[in-house]
Amino acid sequence: MFGIYLRRELSRRRKAALVVAMGLALGIALVITVDSVSAGMTQAQGKVLKSLYGLGTDMTVTKARSAPKPGDSQGPNFRFDAKSSGKTSQSSDRVMTQGGQALKSSLVGKVAAQKGVAAAVGALSLNVTKVDGSFTQGKAESSTGTGQRGGPGGGGQPQVRGGGANFDVDSYSVAGVDVAHQSLGPLATTRITSGRTFTKAQTNAKAAVVSASYAKQKKYKVGSTFTISGTTYTVIGIATPDSGESTTDVYLPLQQAQSLGDAKNKVTTIYVKATDSQRIAPVKKTIQSNISGTTVTTSADLASTVSGSLSTASDLASSVGKWLSVAVLAAAFLVAALLTSSAVSRRVREFGTLKALGWPSRRVTRQVVGESMVNGLIGGVLGIALGLAAAYAVTAVSPTLTAQLGGTGGTGGPGGGPGGPGRQTAGNTLEIALSAPVSATTIALAVGLAVAGGLIAGAMGGWRASRMRPADALRSVS
Repeated sequence: MFGIYLRRELSRRRKAALVVAMGLALGIALVITVDSVSAGMTQAQGKVLKSLYGLGTDMTVTKARSAPKPGDSQGPNFRFDAKSSGKTSQSSDRVMTQGGQALKSSLVGKVAAQKGVAAAVGALSLNVTKVDGSFTQGKAESSTGTGQRGGPGGGGQPQVRGGGANFDVDSYSVAGVDVAHQSLGPLATTRITSGRTFTKAQTNAKAAVVSASYAKQKKYKVGSTFTISGTTYTVIGIATPDSGESTTDVYLPLQQAQSLGDAKNKVTTIYVKATDSQRIAPVKKTIQSNISGTTVTTSADLASTVSGSLSTASDLASSVGKWLSVAVLAAAFLVAALLTSSAVSRRVREFGTLKALGWPSRRVTRQVVGESMVNGLIGGVLGIALGLAAAYAVTAVSPTLTAQLGGTGGTGGPGGGPGGPGRQTAGNTLEIALSAPVSATTIALAVGLAVAGGLIAGAMGGWRASRMRPADALRSVS
């Protein structure tokens, strides 16, 4: 009896049922869209942080540079020998550590021993400035024309003509990698697309892995060689970053980088992996308490330095978007409840007659709630379909968002070096394609909202119907 009556009433009032269902559907579709876009924003931010930190890195330990003393030279200094030949080629490399004050390598083991730390790996960040070119000596010529002040023998004053200098300047970043622990540190953000990476035996090998962009610029390939401060290195692999652009041009074994930078047993960044990724804050506090003078930067700290359209869109999705979806969903529930209540008011004769025939109030209420639940489920199905279509459209279009990764001052950024968070630049811009993944949790949420909408509308309508008396039906007839 319940099912027959339910089907007949819904069929008889198709337009009203469709209006209620569509109201709920729009609210549910908006919730699905906002939730899926927010999930896409989270994935995009994760890619940005991963491109800086590397897979498995939860935090980095650095030390800010001390303030320069008066008279200290902060810029590179190049000296060339003056020679008597007419044209002389000159080349010089200036290798400097960057990304913060150098730390003792022994601190890596001390950090690894802290409570809550699963692993710690040191890396050294360098900047190499190469000046390469030649001087050309000018030629002394004398002039004997009129109007010139003559000298002995009647000759004019000698003048130097021609000559000069032509130099190219190339600046690039180098990261010293602990070849025994490459899964944590600068190389963790990349994948080898040509050649191979370092072996554990190459702790002091004259071998290098270069980024794909730098290899393209310099026309390097596997087997190519280049020189830094008189030491020749062979390219054994080409690395492509997992997302965005690489902040490191050349990767060398840590011992080689330390030799180049005159930083024996020194590192500039310590990459840390926590035993529990949900308890990073206590680990950060422990490291700061036990190892004074260091700066510990977590992914949450780094996220605050990300700006650009990705950050703006994420803020909108998490604040305006969610509040808007809540407001629209609440309005949809309210409209559904009011329409159901209004429909009950128009069915006074029907419900009054049913009560006169012996239907108890709870049966009338159950009938109204059942109709509302069906309307809610129909709205849920339509809402899920609309939400999935909207999420698919966002993924198909894949709008590009930019993430501006600003530095944080003298340390060269939160992580302190190339391949780590915050290369020392004015800013590094990454482009991320936005997607809108829809999870099973989102679908379950939509079903729950559909049921909740039906229950709210049915509860209000059922309460109204339960208060009707058989006498109301008689007054309606009259």
